[in-house]
Amino acid sequence: MASESSFDIVSKTDRQEVDNALNQAAKEVATRFDFKDTGASIKWSGDTIAMEASGEERVKAIWDVLQSKLVRRGIDLKSLQATEAKLSGKTWHMSATMSNGIAQEGAKKISKLIRDEGPKGARALIQGDELRVTSKSRDDLQAVQKLVKDADLDFAVQFVNYR
Repeated sequence: MASESSFDIVSKTDRQEVDNALNQAAKEVATRFDFKDTGASIKWSGDTIAMEASGEERVKAIWDVLQSKLVRRGIDLKSLQATEAKLSGKTWHMSATMSNGIAQEGAKKISKLIRDEGPKGARALIQGDELRVTSKSRDDLQAVQKLVKDADLDFAVQFVNYR
């Protein structure tokens, strides 16, 4: 096998799946008895998800509902960062933002992990907000995928463009 095989490590969140989970969560918040008369709502506000309710516990419960819907749709919870609940007037607010792309320090961390603990034939190259991993052996690439999956990273990763 003379040619090299490769794949990309990316951190991307499917906006449509998040939108579907948000719509399901909004429907549940609107119909659940414990959210009745609490002014509870969840909606998009630009690129962030805005949650509000009359009590701190209620706004955290909305966040829990959204998290359960995201998990059911296969979205890694590491891809969303939520703020702390804050009181503004009479209502409590919380927001969550989606992260896309691997930050430079995260890419360097993965690259170092592959270099130090990965197979000798595998090489990682940082390309903007993603990494390209190449090797002559497809078994080495699969070992790198397992290594990265098992690593305790503080962001979600996906493997794409396997060739």
